[in-house]
Amino acid sequence: MLRYILRRLISAIPVLLGILLVVFVLVRLIPGEPCKAILGEKASPETCERFNREHGLDRPLPVQFFIYMGNVLRGDLGNSIRFARPVTTILVERLPTTVELTILALSLAVIVGIPLGIISAIRHNSPVDVGTMILANVGVSMPVFWLGLMLAYLFAIVLKDTPLWLPPSGRLSAGLSATPFYEVFGWTLEKGTPSFKFWEFFANLYILNSLLTQNWEVLWDTLKHLLLPAIALSTIPMAIIARMTRSSLLEVMGLDYIRTARGKGVPERLVVLRHALSNALLPVVTIVGLQLGLLLSGAVLTETIFGLSGVGRILFEAITARDYPIIQAFTLVIATGYVGLNLLVDVSYTFLDPRVRLE
Repeated sequence: MLRYILRRLISAIPVLLGILLVVFVLVRLIPGEPCKAILGEKASPETCERFNREHGLDRPLPVQFFIYMGNVLRGDLGNSIRFARPVTTILVERLPTTVELTILALSLAVIVGIPLGIISAIRHNSPVDVGTMILANVGVSMPVFWLGLMLAYLFAIVLKDTPLWLPPSGRLSAGLSATPFYEVFGWTLEKGTPSFKFWEFFANLYILNSLLTQNWEVLWDTLKHLLLPAIALSTIPMAIIARMTRSSLLEVMGLDYIRTARGKGVPERLVVLRHALSNALLPVVTIVGLQLGLLLSGAVLTETIFGLSGVGRILFEAITARDYPIIQAFTLVIATGYVGLNLLVDVSYTFLDPRVRLE
């Protein structure tokens, strides 16, 4: 298995290089230029010339690309053109929000989607099956932006004076702050160093940070703020997972070894959960891995609607402002996440089905 993992990691290098090259070229083909997008349409040619020279945009594209690749190999993702700050710092601040939202949304999708798929397969062609698949089709067809607005209207306005009220935007209530766990533990970290940024990233995961510091008020407030966007974001993957679980389980339930287990008098519950479900989960795990990558890269609308300062929102703003370093860095992070998730999915096959061997 170790050789397989190493081969996959090595093969991922040209994939990431290709993605970087494509993104590097495509963002520069977008109509407009950073100077006019940031300084305004009335910026003079002399001002734009000086702006491009300061940010290295006056050089030929191949030279810009090789300089950028050299910086990436050294761990330098460059400085944001719009914010004049290191892109790594912006990643440390913004990426944790998207990670928390993505994990919570996928958890909801899996917790609800897989049981719905199992129930639908067991009650095949029954009213329960029909109703579940109708809900799944509605979930796939429902626009995320519309559902997000409806959830915010329902729980923040209609249910404002009830215990069911939920905040429609933001990440923490006013007056609350999440003290980083390394400060609570008394760690001495030098600001600006890679080790500080590494621990700061985990401290910006408010759920994890509040668990480590036992700050239950911040934990509960963070979950309340993330619940509505997580529900809105989870509907499509939930529906896809439910449909995939149903179809995969129905296929497995018709195999010979399932009939043999039933013939031996094994209770139906054990037939489904112990014998059928483990094999039926193989394609479901693949779908879950792909959906996690899609959620990580596709939370733009959800973060915008609910006022969350995450990757999706700043990526949209960076495209609007032609902030090339942010677009390239965040795309690299998302692509690396996809590669890592696909590798984890492949490795998980060996644990779900011992017959699968990774050679």
